[in-house]
Amino acid sequence: MVEFKLFGIGILSWIVFLPIVGMIVVLLIPKSLTKSVKYVALMFPFIQMILCVVLWMNYDKFLPGVNTLEGFQFIEKFTWINVQALLWDGSVHIDYFLGLDGISMPMILLTSLISFVGALASFSVKKNEKGYYAMYLLLVTGMMGVFCALDFFLFFVFWEVMLLPMYFLIGIWGGKRREYAAIKFFLYTLFGSVFILVAMLALYFSSKDPATGLHTFNMLTLMDPQAIQSDSLLGGIGTNFRYLAFVALFIGFAIKVPIFPFHTWLPDAHVEAPTAISVILAGVLLKMGAYGILRISYPMFPDAAIYFIYPMAILGMINIIYGALCAMAQTDFKKLIAYSSISHMGYVILGIASTTTIGMNGAILQMFNHGTITAVLFLMVGVLYDRAHTRGLDDFGGLANKMPKYFGVTIIGFFAALGLPGLSAFISEAFVFLGGFQNETIRVITIISTLGIVLNAAYILWTTQRVFFGKLPERWGSITDINGRELLSVVPLIIIIIILGVYPAPILDLMSSSVNHLVSFVTEASGIVVGQ
Repeated sequence: MVEFKLFGIGILSWIVFLPIVGMIVVLLIPKSLTKSVKYVALMFPFIQMILCVVLWMNYDKFLPGVNTLEGFQFIEKFTWINVQALLWDGSVHIDYFLGLDGISMPMILLTSLISFVGALASFSVKKNEKGYYAMYLLLVTGMMGVFCALDFFLFFVFWEVMLLPMYFLIGIWGGKRREYAAIKFFLYTLFGSVFILVAMLALYFSSKDPATGLHTFNMLTLMDPQAIQSDSLLGGIGTNFRYLAFVALFIGFAIKVPIFPFHTWLPDAHVEAPTAISVILAGVLLKMGAYGILRISYPMFPDAAIYFIYPMAILGMINIIYGALCAMAQTDFKKLIAYSSISHMGYVILGIASTTTIGMNGAILQMFNHGTITAVLFLMVGVLYDRAHTRGLDDFGGLANKMPKYFGVTIIGFFAALGLPGLSAFISEAFVFLGGFQNETIRVITIISTLGIVLNAAYILWTTQRVFFGKLPERWGSITDINGRELLSVVPLIIIIIILGVYPAPILDLMSSSVNHLVSFVTEASGIVVGQ
């Protein structure tokens, strides 16, 4: 177990709550000092990113374990809520419990990077900057907390904390239909949270900590089959109530991914959200649903995970193909990228459904890669919209000569999303297909899913032709190329996309040990050998 403290406070607590400190500082700055507000709001995500790099450099990638304390590093744990009941066995003990393993570490790195890039991209916001940055920093804390929490109750608190700032960031600083998009996002996510809450309570009352004899929200204890009481609601293996609990969790997480048919909130939210919030939404928030499946659903319900392999793979296939077909039909640049995100998250679900080491490594790597690639694309849409005040794909043409730097950056993002060898998404998508093909149960579904590769190429190349080639319309004769600040926000992402396309080991090495343990734990606990 690795511990790391700064001034007596664990480094994970610093990383999670540093944006809250930034939010307080921003609110204390006079409203007239607009530049100070922006630079202070940028400084805290930057420090957070530096701390995450320190974590990465001190992370022991050879430690195994998903359901054991020894598999987690930088542990912070103490009693948070403790209520003793005398007349009823209702004593409640909830811990403040943080820790990282190879599944959450890449997500922490991704969140810190995208949060910094989003703060830099937010400099274009001109309305009520103090309120915007306060909400933005609160959102960053919620996202970080989800990836660090190892207590289910604490996880759920952070999960819900994200709702409030995202609702206001879309509803106040969004586009023309911002109120509709914000309410739709809020209701969909809240609807999913109810399912997660019900499953969480069922787990709580079905389990007892062997050390204390009390019901527990401790995720590691809930992953231990011995902690689930045999005579409880969720006792045994392969029971209907366990399957229902798995489905409830899956619905809650699927809405966040989003998985068809729970996806309809995403295009609206993306189109109406400010550029930086679209970057956060696609870069980090979509990954939380998939992370919840890996962190909670699979290790706590391994029997149900194996039982539902086939329907999960079908949903992944639908996402891949349906999302790509919808993207092909779009004339709004932002909506096209939104539907492409639905398609690319389908690869993640297919990789998770494979329940193989290669497939799950590919799924997590795809989560990281998609976060960086889609951030580049949404930033580029924002750059174009700031100049032209339109996102219509048919309104442009010939921009390659007029905006050569913009064209160069965008085309790298496009080709990365296409899955071109030498760029990051190729490796993760290849691993997903290898893992899916390795599992005989979903081999045919995996083969059909490869159609998504062709469809992705079709809409990306068609978009490139419409926007960048042909004759430049006269009204864009004075349009300017990408500036220094905009380049600064996107160049780090481009570098990562290229490096991971050539040498993906820095991320794969982080997670391989934890993924191996998760796959073996799920298959052994369920008593089923995958693919046989």
